[in-house]
Amino acid sequence: MRLRVRDTELYVDVEGAGLVPDGPRMRERPVAFVIHGGPGSDHSGFKPAFSPLADTMQLVYFDHRGQGRSARGDTARYTLDENVEDMEALRVQLGLGPIVSIGTSYGGMVAMAHAARYPGSVARLVLIVTAAHAGFNTRARQIVAERGTAEQQAVCAQLWAGELRTEEQLRHYYDVMGPLYARRHDPAAAAATRTRGILSPEAINRAFAPGGFLQSFDLRPELPRITAPTLVLAGRHDWICAPEFSEEITRLVPRARLRVFEHSSHSVRVDEPEAMVREIRGFVDEGLAAR
Repeated sequence: MRLRVRDTELYVDVEGAGLVPDGPRMRERPVAFVIHGGPGSDHSGFKPAFSPLADTMQLVYFDHRGQGRSARGDTARYTLDENVEDMEALRVQLGLGPIVSIGTSYGGMVAMAHAARYPGSVARLVLIVTAAHAGFNTRARQIVAERGTAEQQAVCAQLWAGELRTEEQLRHYYDVMGPLYARRHDPAAAAATRTRGILSPEAINRAFAPGGFLQSFDLRPELPRITAPTLVLAGRHDWICAPEFSEEITRLVPRARLRVFEHSSHSVRVDEPEAMVREIRGFVDEGLAAR
C-alpha cells in the first residue's frame, strides 16, 4: 500500500496478523517496524529472511522517501533526520503505540536516532550491523584496502566519490562487493534479490558523496536518551560497519546488550539467518513475558 506521510508518499507492506486467536480470547501481537539500509535500496531484500518473525509479531516494512517504491522528491530531503521524522509520522498515522524497532545498517542509524528522539515510541530496539557516527567510513576504507580486490577497491572509490550515478552502476557495485558483504555469498541468489529490488542512486550519493550526511553525522551524544531495551547484533567480519562500532553502541545505550555473529559479515541475514531470527524472536518474547 502507499500512504501519504508528511510531505511524501511511502510504500508500506505488512506481514503477519496483529490480532490472533488464543483460546477464549484474541491476543494482540507486538508491531515491528523493519527498517531497510542503503541508503539507496528498499525493503524487499528483507523478504523472506525476516518472514519467520511474523509468527511472533506483525511486521511493517516501508521504503524510505525517494527509495524503492516510495515517491521521489527533493533530494535535499533524502536525509537521516527526514527518515526519522517520516518513521515517527508513519507510526502515529497507523495508530500504533510503542513499537519494536528493527533497523539494519543505515536502517539501524535511523532506528537509533528515532529511539533517542522519540523514546516513548519504542518498546524494544534491535540494531543490526550498524554504526553511530561517520567514523565507520574511515574504518571501511581501511578494511577494503586490506581485504579487497583491486576491483572492489575501485567500486568503493566510486561510492565515496558519489559516482554511482545509475542503477546499472549501483548493481555492479553490489555484484563486485557481494563477497565482502556476505561470507556465504551466492552470486545467483544475490542477483535475484537485487533484480526484485529497486535501487536509487540519488539516495546513496546524497549520503556517501563528499559532503554527504553520512560523512559527518554523529549520534553518540543522543544514545543515552534511549530508554528501550536494546539488542545490538554485529558480524565479526563486517567490512563496512565493523564490530567495534556495535561495541561502542552497546556501551552508550543504557539498556543494551551485544551479540556478535562469529561467522557473519555485514549480511547476517545471509550468513546466519536462523541464528539471527532466533536472537530477535527471543529478545521480543522477553518483553512479552515481562508484561
